[in-house]
Amino acid sequence: MQNFINIDRMGPKKRSSGDRIKDFKEIYEIFTKEEASLQADRCVQCGDPFCHSKCPLHNYIPYWLRTTSSMKRELSFKLSNESNPFPEITGRICPQDRLCEGDCTLNDGYGAITIGAIEIFISEEGFKKGLKPEFPGVLSKKRVAIIGSGPASLSAATYILRAGIGVDMYERQAKAGGLLTYGIPGFKLDKDVVARRIGWLQEAGMKLHVNVDVGKDISFDDIASSHDAVFLGIGSEVSKKAKINNENANGVFLAIDFLRSIQKKFFGEAYDKKFDVKNKNVVVIGGGDTAMDCLRSSIREGAKSVTCLYRRDKYNMPGSKKEFKNAIEEGAEFIFNVSPKEVLINSENQVVGIDVQRTVLGAKDASGRQCVEIVKGGDFRVDADVVIFALGFSASKPPFLAENGIEVNKWGGIIVGEDYQTSKSGVYAGGDCQRGSDLVVTAAQDGKCAAGFIIKSLLG
Repeated sequence: MQNFINIDRMGPKKRSSGDRIKDFKEIYEIFTKEEASLQADRCVQCGDPFCHSKCPLHNYIPYWLRTTSSMKRELSFKLSNESNPFPEITGRICPQDRLCEGDCTLNDGYGAITIGAIEIFISEEGFKKGLKPEFPGVLSKKRVAIIGSGPASLSAATYILRAGIGVDMYERQAKAGGLLTYGIPGFKLDKDVVARRIGWLQEAGMKLHVNVDVGKDISFDDIASSHDAVFLGIGSEVSKKAKINNENANGVFLAIDFLRSIQKKFFGEAYDKKFDVKNKNVVVIGGGDTAMDCLRSSIREGAKSVTCLYRRDKYNMPGSKKEFKNAIEEGAEFIFNVSPKEVLINSENQVVGIDVQRTVLGAKDASGRQCVEIVKGGDFRVDADVVIFALGFSASKPPFLAENGIEVNKWGGIIVGEDYQTSKSGVYAGGDCQRGSDLVVTAAQDGKCAAGFIIKSLLG
């Protein structure tokens, strides 16, 4: 180990931008055995590993880096899967530059260990050798209902099944996975990767009920009365708007609706053709990873031009640096320090552009972030046929919450205690519906923690 002096940091190879914009296939190649071993061998094996501490799941990163370096691949696989419900997924989509790699000791002069790429290699190499997650089978008469099938739910199901407790999962869409399946584009996360992991949960004893909208197709009371505990992982899917004039005009889309429609088209499901952006000028408002997903998807869908408007500068963008870089490589244009003022429309209520105001960053607020200030007289127009709002999400509030005395806070998030239990006994919640819109890995940690409390309450 500690070969960081002799070996430079190397990321996974990418398909050329010219090739990758022609399809929705993943853009990164998986490390070879030699590449993974060499990069893992750069780790200095810190006594107090910041990568482990910064990871929401507290993955055993230094340990599986050491075993990867020494070619102990089965042990690497077991270590990686022990603390993480789906490492082959988080390796692909986590913003490592803000988490594990961002806190790597080697960032100071040498370049962080390529933790995400090695994490993917460990899983995919293991799968090729026939390794897969281990479950004992359903050993208990207890059963847990999980409503929703996104990251928090899949994580909760994983750890509950590991305890030998049966799981029934209810999903309103035609396929399970939540945003992993319908929200994150295939060029970042191949859908077969998600389906494979869900298939293993089904093999372990999880019963999956798709096309079931709780509160409509089945009552929450029926589910609660027939199970020993319930976990709510219903996400946070209400898209935010800018609250400007004409934001409901024809050609104005919400990010989740746009991305979900594209994925439904690939699945052969019914989708709304109004989201077709071929040969159109697309403007995306926002600076996070969802905005990058919309930009890059629009390019692949044949948009004439694709422009991102963000109210701060590029150094303050909340999304992953690698996603921003990928978007630029693929042809997206960016206009920084602008704020939308009004959607411009024609006589048929169709988008023709957007009026924006220039901004500057002023004094820091209570959180330490600089406030956005409008520059007077700095308005200008950006032509557009389509405007996509990617401004984040608010909590979903299905009626069955209030109907069953499940309390929410002022922004709609489900209130839970330290044990992730809601105001209704035996009902737990985690992920975006509880903490607000956040990362896949934080949702996974919520599901993992909630599962621990559920298991303790059922098995003692």
